Amino acid sequence: MLKSFDQFTCNLLYVSWRKDLTEHLHHLYFRGRVYYTLNVLRDDVDNPDQRISQDVERFCRQLSSMASQLIISPFTLGYYTYQCFQSTGWLGPVSIFGYFILGTVVNKMLMGPIVAKLVQQEKLEGDFRFKHMQIRVNAEPAAFFRAGHVEHMRTDRRLQRLLQTQRELMSKELWLYIGINTFDYLGSILSYVVIAIPIFSGVYGDLSPTELSTLVSKNAFVCIYLISCFTRLIDLSTTLSDVAGYTHRIGELQETLLDMSLKSQDGELLDESEWDSHRAPGWPAAEPADTAFLLDRVCISAPSSNKPLIKDLSLKISEGQSLLITGNTGTGKTSLLRVLGGLWASTRGSMQMLVDFGPHGVLFLPQKPFFTDGTLREQVIYPLKEIYPDSGSTDDERIMRFLELAGLSDLVARTEGLDHQVDWNWYDVLSPGEMQRLSFARLFYLQPKYAVLDEATSALTEEVESELYRVGQQLGITFISVGHRRSLEKVPVLTERLRRRKNPVAEPGWGQRPLKMGADRKKPFAPYSNMVTVCLIRVHMHLGIHLA
Repeated sequence: MLKSFDQFTCNLLYVSWRKDLTEHLHHLYFRGRVYYTLNVLRDDVDNPDQRISQDVERFCRQLSSMASQLIISPFTLGYYTYQCFQSTGWLGPVSIFGYFILGTVVNKMLMGPIVAKLVQQEKLEGDFRFKHMQIRVNAEPAAFFRAGHVEHMRTDRRLQRLLQTQRELMSKELWLYIGINTFDYLGSILSYVVIAIPIFSGVYGDLSPTELSTLVSKNAFVCIYLISCFTRLIDLSTTLSDVAGYTHRIGELQETLLDMSLKSQDGELLDESEWDSHRAPGWPAAEPADTAFLLDRVCISAPSSNKPLIKDLSLKISEGQSLLITGNTGTGKTSLLRVLGGLWASTRGSMQMLVDFGPHGVLFLPQKPFFTDGTLREQVIYPLKEIYPDSGSTDDERIMRFLELAGLSDLVARTEGLDHQVDWNWYDVLSPGEMQRLSFARLFYLQPKYAVLDEATSALTEEVESELYRVGQQLGITFISVGHRRSLEKVPVLTERLRRRKNPVAEPGWGQRPLKMGADRKKPFAPYSNMVTVCLIRVHMHLGIHLA
């Protein structure tokens, strides 16, 4: 009964510790955009997802299994140390404690290489799991390439590296096992030596054989049990080495997250509170702003490189002045959007974002749409944390209307309603075009003042693209778009206004002017045809661009 209760208590401790530690790491990990910086911009901490999910679980499991012995051992050690002192004098406790200290030092020396090798093993475990996740996420493209044989070899290669490290770890653990078992064996001999010394030295010479036999039996029990208590602690060395390895990985992650959180507080990373995610699209904005972004001689380089992508870019993006960014691959178009979104920092110059993220502010639609797990409603209202207070039939009608405008009326039937829990992966069920349409339905629902689109219509036809932009225009959305289609380069008048200069000089109104297109004229980019102002920027390497 006591043993069962002890196991139940250990399981409760495991759940409690895992909950507290994981929630603490989640609080740091999802603060601001720490998760983005850690996974994309930094490579000093490998597999943060594995550390949070798997390493924390194993750490808490192993630590909870040690808990009962660590809690009870001080009391049993204290009691039997006193009894041993009463039976054998100072010789018994001093000998046993000295033996335990010697065994601890030896085991610590044997554990050092094991901890380092365990950290390496966990890293390779994460890499091996990531490879399988990569195949799972990209199963269809891999199948089109008939890549099964190639990926089989690559995955086996990672497996062999992992197994080789595990063999090396087992070799090092062998010496630890030998040390532990040797300590257990010699401990039983030590108990009889502690008893024999006072007997053969004549301390108990005045006792009768019956009394001496009783004393020897009592002393043997006390010494053996005291040594047994120390032996159980020494036997924890294997578990302790595992805990030390997990502690190293989790501690390294926590230190990195705390450092990044401090930078977030200092303003180097934007905090999640800047997301205006609690305000419904129908609510009035707190402070209406006519300007979203203000850039002054901004220079942009990739975080891992000093090679400049954009130099001396000055730009003002105001409400009603939609912006089109085009250029060759690798010239920094997406990099500019990352700076606008605060994901990257500019190497020089200043960039101000004068509106909030979210409804009534700015919303970004990246190249790869993002969908979370959940219902169709949750996909549409994402990233709002909960359904609006005034949701209900009115909100349902809005969602249905915007899904219809995005061309996804049939999706409601496929999901069996807005709130039906689906067990599929949205990326596996929706085509690339449907994913982009659903992103636009989300955009229409949130109705921001400004929408930053990074080739968000690349999987759609030009007719569908034009219709989606037209709906967005009617909703009062100002678009900042990156496009790669040749049709975007055919916007008249503006292309000839751009000049390639290494030393740009500001010209009043250069790069901005009203664009009027006749009704009978072919519209190469219809979404912008009726807007007040269209700006076209060609982003080139080392090309200075200044838009007043």
